[in-house]
Amino acid sequence: MKKTRLALALASCLMAGSAMAQSSVTVSGLVDAFAGSMKNSGDSGSKASVGSGGMTTSWIGFKGTEDLGGGLKAEFNLTSFFQTDTGATGRFSGDNLFSRDANIALSGGYGRVMLGRGLAPSFLPTVLFNPFGDSFTFSPLVLHVYTPSGNFGSRTWTQANAADSGWSNEIIYTTPKFGGLQANLHYQFGEVAGQTGKKNIGVNALYFNGPLALTGMYFDAQVSNPNSGSAIIDATAPFSSITRQKTWMVGGTYDFQVVKLYGTYQASKDTTAGNPQAKDKVFSVGMSAPVGNGSILAGFARTKRTGDLLASTTGDVSRNTTSVGYDYFMSKRTDLYAIVMNDKISNQSSGVSFGLGMRHRF
Repeated sequence: MKKTRLALALASCLMAGSAMAQSSVTVSGLVDAFAGSMKNSGDSGSKASVGSGGMTTSWIGFKGTEDLGGGLKAEFNLTSFFQTDTGATGRFSGDNLFSRDANIALSGGYGRVMLGRGLAPSFLPTVLFNPFGDSFTFSPLVLHVYTPSGNFGSRTWTQANAADSGWSNEIIYTTPKFGGLQANLHYQFGEVAGQTGKKNIGVNALYFNGPLALTGMYFDAQVSNPNSGSAIIDATAPFSSITRQKTWMVGGTYDFQVVKLYGTYQASKDTTAGNPQAKDKVFSVGMSAPVGNGSILAGFARTKRTGDLLASTTGDVSRNTTSVGYDYFMSKRTDLYAIVMNDKISNQSSGVSFGLGMRHRF
């Protein structure tokens, strides 16, 4: 009888330990490609092509969690971007292998603490509060704050945000949810010998309550991302000359069911060599309206730049970009889209782009 009881006790302990250590690993991703013609303001001409990432940059990732018991979980994320049209890795030549995510985290009732490469504090407020989401090709707001235009080496537009949409060498603390409110605190180490005080600091807050969503964001950046030497940084109009940028943003959406409205406002101030008062003010509005199995999308962004960051120009510069499109869902995982975009920088020729594309999630 004693042996039976002992065996039952050992089995119970083993089962409890197995349940506490439950873990899972998933593979997921998204493939996006489009055919069309691209011409941003200032480009020498239109380029007809098959492109990648019309609505979302293509990616593949691995995600894992382990239940440690007591409400505590260990998590990891490894996510890589790729270009559907060529099969090349990264968003551009020289991009990091896991430029979207490379991190490990511990989460529980206290919130979540992450270490590694992860989102910048500006990313979620930007992509969740414009109708074109994380489109680095057709979203007016994303183009203004994240994406340079023109040929690298003769850039016609330097993105408003000095730091990338992802930060490396980062610690992120995510608070628990209080009603519909949650905040993220970001700290990035500069990891430059002799410049131990060089860093990026940021915070964002996201509030969702029924049809209403609100956000606020602030960052103080001294480190450009991703790694130096990549194609997004060049010697003609880099952010390497910026010693510091302070940026804040507010945004909101309201869903009336027949139409969802979007609006954001962002202001940046840069400390740059020879131009200590360079400033950007970025305003955006948009809407999405459900029609059939999809939605009509429309967005507009305007940036007024005081003290142009480009060495080739002087004085104030403004940029206006408008996109209109239709996103049709064939299923929960697959959609087709058609988008037309007009782009104009005040001291450059205007550009018109369009694309017909397909997006699939797995």
